[in-house]
Amino acid sequence: MRAFAALLKSETVIFLRDKAAFFFTFLFPLIFILIFGFVMGDVDEPTARLGFVRASAVAEPALRDILEDSGVDSVRDYDSERAMRDAVLGREIDFGVVWDGNALEFHYSPSRMQENFAFEQMANGITDAFNLEAQNVEPVLPILYVHAGTEASTRWFNQMVPGIIAFSILASGLFAVSGHLTAMKERRTLDRLIVTPMPPVALLAATAVVRLVIVYLSTLITLGISVLVFQLSFSVDWTAYTFLVICSTVGMMGLGTVIALLVRKPSSAGNVANVLAMIMMFLSGIYFPIEFMPRFLRAISLALPLRHLAEAMRFATGVDDMATLRFWIIVGCFLALGLALFPVLARYVVRPQRN
Repeated sequence: MRAFAALLKSETVIFLRDKAAFFFTFLFPLIFILIFGFVMGDVDEPTARLGFVRASAVAEPALRDILEDSGVDSVRDYDSERAMRDAVLGREIDFGVVWDGNALEFHYSPSRMQENFAFEQMANGITDAFNLEAQNVEPVLPILYVHAGTEASTRWFNQMVPGIIAFSILASGLFAVSGHLTAMKERRTLDRLIVTPMPPVALLAATAVVRLVIVYLSTLITLGISVLVFQLSFSVDWTAYTFLVICSTVGMMGLGTVIALLVRKPSSAGNVANVLAMIMMFLSGIYFPIEFMPRFLRAISLALPLRHLAEAMRFATGVDDMATLRFWIIVGCFLALGLALFPVLARYVVRPQRN
């Protein structure tokens, strides 16, 4: 036990001195949370500034009431269509409408392709309401919006935070082996440890324990900052959450084993891990919805472990729904992956380096 305690202390000191590992484990997820939170935290609540040109007084009071009740932030009057169009292009307003007594004409900026979809939906609602008002007809059927799932999942930022946590677990697990152990091999530190009575599994166990504690603390800090700063709501199943963090970290360390087997230099190993992490980040639905991707990218996404980790993390934090059996299958697969690759790591990576 003394030898294992000494290894735990050594691994802790090494981690605290490794500025890159400390940054990617603790600061990197927080930076992303703060940046996306302050810049895009309200993206789930589309609002718009509307410009209005009245070329005819026919039904104008009713139309103005409809415009003000359509969910827009404000309605600004313009004397001419040209002035309103310049305001749209200059982003003084988001889109505009012209009423000539016979038709509603909507104006959009061609440079706002992504936002125009939401503006067009608002325009369709305005048109439908005005047509009913012009015919003095009430809507026949009411529309009720019911969210199939947890309430928290209706917010985009709630979906994103568990994804960032999943990515931090991936990065920490990959770099724990691919970067840390290859650096020890290059500095000959690993050779000096191996010639002692220390079994390779003890070093791996110490590395895993330290990483598990650090990653768990990092995820809790990320969740806490999200709740305190942005008032996000999570309903965490702590049993599922804890098992997921532990097993996924072990599984990602197993994936790092493959990199450590193929790459000898720590700088190269870190670059390979970075490339793999970035590819998985963009194809796993962390920042960009998978539904928007082409079909072949969605097929590739199914094979990426980060996608399944992110979806399981959303389930564990109460953000999204998932079959309980599927969640535990994901957890079991990560654990099995790590346990299967750790003996390979002990035999082929934690060994004296040959010249």
